[in-house]
Amino acid sequence: MSIRNIVYIVASPRPRVGKTLVARLLTDFQRHNGRAVEAFDLNAPDAALSDYLPGVAEPASIADVKGQMALFDRLVTEDDTARVIDLGHTVFEAFFRLAAEIDFVGETHRRGVAPVILYIGTPDGTSVEAYAALRPLFRNGALVPVTNEILGNAQYRTKFPPSGMTAASVHIPVLSPALRRVVERRPFSFAGAEHAAQGLLPDEQAELRQYLRRVNLEFRELELGVLLADLQSALQAQF
Repeated sequence: MSIRNIVYIVASPRPRVGKTLVARLLTDFQRHNGRAVEAFDLNAPDAALSDYLPGVAEPASIADVKGQMALFDRLVTEDDTARVIDLGHTVFEAFFRLAAEIDFVGETHRRGVAPVILYIGTPDGTSVEAYAALRPLFRNGALVPVTNEILGNAQYRTKFPPSGMTAASVHIPVLSPALRRVVERRPFSFAGAEHAAQGLLPDEQAELRQYLRRVNLEFRELELGVLLADLQSALQAQF
């Protein structure tokens, strides 16, 4: 497979673990780097991602066949646009059941699209079991564990080994309470963080810039891992 674009699915079967924050950061990472990106909000009825990034993120639904076809057709489009899904916990099982039924991973593979799940794990049995169930489905994609520092001690992360085409993992650092209040105002774009930082104290400005540098480095390393895995696969196919 020669990768043309990447579909990022930010997921967890648990609520309030930071899925929307990761989806926002990932969407704005693409925008900051001047790339085309589409973001889909599967968090009804909250629609948080759409509120944070109006005009960039749009609500989507898989409640009926029309919505399912509209979404999955966009996800496998052969172009140079990255796509980000904020997958609400209420549709977690339905989304991946549908993905298996339509061979979503196989279709992305045929079209030069790399599917990447960014999975925010928690130490409970439901989260661990759901992660394990996704591993065989995404052998030709990437199942990437995400450690969200705000959730506390990450010793349990050994229960979520990277799987698929890359051994990458992602770590999301925590912001101070004062900065969290700023970035949680809707709308807010990290791609325009320099403008937002103008109203902050110098120490807060420095913290926000350092935070984004760390997060963007995590995403760059993830992308590099996916691209290198694709290159290695192509070279092996020639011999």
